[in-house]
Amino acid sequence: MKIEQYVMAYGVEQDRLRAILPDGYESLRPVLRFNAEIRDDRSGYIEFNTAVEKDGKRGWINIGFWDGMRFVRTGKKTVFKNELLEISFTGVGIEGSCPAEKDNEGCFFIGEGEEFRSAEKITANKEFCDCEFRWLIEDGAFGKSIGETLPAYPEEIKNTYSKKAFTVENAAIIPCRQVLGSYVVKFER
Repeated sequence: MKIEQYVMAYGVEQDRLRAILPDGYESLRPVLRFNAEIRDDRSGYIEFNTAVEKDGKRGWINIGFWDGMRFVRTGKKTVFKNELLEISFTGVGIEGSCPAEKDNEGCFFIGEGEEFRSAEKITANKEFCDCEFRWLIEDGAFGKSIGETLPAYPEEIKNTYSKKAFTVENAAIIPCRQVLGSYVVKFER
C-alpha cells in the first residue's frame, strides 16, 4: 500500500493533558500530535494522540481517529477536513530525518479494551512542511507553524485541574502554545 504520512505536533500546557489522561497513564511531554495518512491516493485517515508512559512502555495514546477523512491536494498543499478539524500541510522542499523519538515503542488504543501497536519503522526521508490547523468546535485550539522545528520538554506540575473525560473534545480545547513542527513522508506499507 502506498502511504503519504503527514505528521504535526503542537505544544500545550502539560497539566491540562494530565487532567484528561486515563488512570495508569503518565504524560511524557506537553504535546498533542496528528498523524494523517493518504492511503493509495484515495483514502484519508487521521490519528490524534499524546506522548505517554504506562507500565514501563513509552509511546503515544490515541485520543481519537477518523477513517475516510476528506482531503484535497493543491500543488504542494494538502488539506484534511471533517466536521471537527481542518488541518493543512504545505511541503517546503527541504528534506531531512524526523526529530529523534527514542521513547516511542508504539501507540496505545483504548476503548472496549486496550491494544498496543508497536511503532512502525520508517526509514524514508521526510519533507518538512508548513502547517496550520483549527479545531472546528467551540473554544477549539488553533495554530500555525513558524518555519522551524521546536523541542518539547517535560514540565513540572504547576496547576491541578479537575479530572475530565479522555475525549477528543476535551483535548481539542487545550490551547495551542505553538506548532512544534510538521513533515510528510512517503513509503510503502
